[in-house]
Amino acid sequence: MNDSYDVIVVGAGPAGSTAARFAAAGGASVLMLEKDRDVGYPVRCGEAVSHEGVVQFIEPDDRWIAARCNRFRLISPSGQSVIPRLDGLAYVLERRIFDYELAKLAVKEGAEVVTKAYVYDLMKNNGTVEGVRATIKDRKVEIKGKVVIGADGVESRVGKWAGIDTTTHIRDMESCAQFTLSGVKVDEDILDFYFGEAVAPGGYLWVFPKGKDSANVGIGISVELAKQKSAVRYLEEFVDRMYPRAAILTRIAGGVPCAKTCDEVVKNNVLLVGDAAHQVNPVSGGGIISGMIGGMIAGQVAAEAVQKHDLAHLVEYGKRWQKRLGWRHEVFYRIKEAISDFSDETLNNLCESGSRLPDEKRTVGGIFRTALWNRPSMLIDVAKVFIS
Repeated sequence: MNDSYDVIVVGAGPAGSTAARFAAAGGASVLMLEKDRDVGYPVRCGEAVSHEGVVQFIEPDDRWIAARCNRFRLISPSGQSVIPRLDGLAYVLERRIFDYELAKLAVKEGAEVVTKAYVYDLMKNNGTVEGVRATIKDRKVEIKGKVVIGADGVESRVGKWAGIDTTTHIRDMESCAQFTLSGVKVDEDILDFYFGEAVAPGGYLWVFPKGKDSANVGIGISVELAKQKSAVRYLEEFVDRMYPRAAILTRIAGGVPCAKTCDEVVKNNVLLVGDAAHQVNPVSGGGIISGMIGGMIAGQVAAEAVQKHDLAHLVEYGKRWQKRLGWRHEVFYRIKEAISDFSDETLNNLCESGSRLPDEKRTVGGIFRTALWNRPSMLIDVAKVFIS
């Protein structure tokens, strides 16, 4: 490890590894620092992604694909279900292996990776960020960097140190929990989503298969509602009811920002990507692919700025993100606000209406249009993101 790099990436999740990869591919010297002992651990994720999203970055590999799903099912509070048409394929990942492979792609392009590297501050000189301070193998070090990319999660310390407002309003924070179960009977090719006050008030509960007898079973509800009854408790009750004999192999819990992207994703020579930048889909809470897209753009722009010897060029990152996905996330946020207060009766009616749609119209966009038929302005938003 050197004491100076063009680009320092803090965090080796999918967004961080992708940022490091594309920065290195653009000719920058890159160091990626990961605070945990292993890349990809611990897993804090439902692990579902689309084929179309993945193949932008890496060829699908059975080693990190636990299940291939070509259907998904929406289950209403009454127990009625509807199966919308799914154009394409979804994967349930083995994130530990997937994240390893993304980090290896970064290394292949020339990035250096150091684990057990705890970044505890930014180096500043007259307000200008000149690198990071970290503890590596119990030794404090200072590493200079022309550009610092924060990929350090929802509570990004890099962002706060740089003066970026990464605050998530409580109404936009989801309290999430997930168990990986073994000894369960699940359909291997379908993703299940449960809705309703008794199951997941103001959010949803998911069952994602991971082979013949395993599944990720998780929940996301608003932090405000979780004060009355925790997400973990709702999840435990569901598992006790639906899978009483299952073995719980892993338990995770945490917060997910289902908000608009941060107003600032660039501050001088500091960029934020992934959860740190709130690049999560506000409706689904999914952030793997969108974080990787953010990482790709940030890495490319960082390398361009270094090659041009013009750090002012870094503002391009925010512009390119907004053009690529930011505008869609703003639309998804408005849709999230419109449907977040749906009652059980409305959800039951929605499921019933969706099941009556002809096959060609029984799509995600079709169901959203049915849900928001009495909100004309929202129908325009739905058309923007679901109709190309």
